[in-house]
Amino acid sequence: MHNQEPKRLRKLNFDFMKRFTSVEEYLESQEAWTPLLTAVRDTMLDCGLEEAIKWGAPAYLSGGKTIIGLAAFKSHMAVWFHQGALLKDSAGVLINAQEGKTQALRQWRIQSEAELDLKLLRAYIEEAIENQKQGKAIKPQKKPLIVPDELQTWLDNNPEGKARFEGLGLSRKREYTDYISEAKRAETKQKRLEKIGPMILQGIGLHDKYRS
Repeated sequence: MHNQEPKRLRKLNFDFMKRFTSVEEYLESQEAWTPLLTAVRDTMLDCGLEEAIKWGAPAYLSGGKTIIGLAAFKSHMAVWFHQGALLKDSAGVLINAQEGKTQALRQWRIQSEAELDLKLLRAYIEEAIENQKQGKAIKPQKKPLIVPDELQTWLDNNPEGKARFEGLGLSRKREYTDYISEAKRAETKQKRLEKIGPMILQGIGLHDKYRS
């Protein structure tokens, strides 16, 4: 599966402290799924896709763009089509793992060897490659930035902080607004405001220390 990178990867069945240096290393770490992952991987490569490790798991690229990913979960393995909503999905195997949130990404879950149809998989891969070549893509819709009342009050009472906040990019602003909005209790919101106030005054983002 930052993120955004991704929230969708937080449930994957691998150790996030582990830095995989190769796809082989990743596949070997997923003993329960190694045979199925390997079969899918071989099909990806046979279709001419480039291979890489992204977000801690195997990813497959065409024309320099990531179009497919592999991942191992506890009860199944999955093939992620990054623009899967554009696929015809004649067999009805694709699902939206986050209904109401995910626009383009679709997942094909495989729980056993009997469910793995490599011929069908190849057809889906080839369609995804052709869509990429034609420049077809679902662009993510930007959500409006909603500043929670608690943060807005802080900004109104701190002109310097407000100026710094307004100078941040949209993604960094959203990190702060989400951080406050996601807190359920007033006490938690206040503690979070006390944490982020100095950071806003420095003109930095909430997660800048994790960015390379």
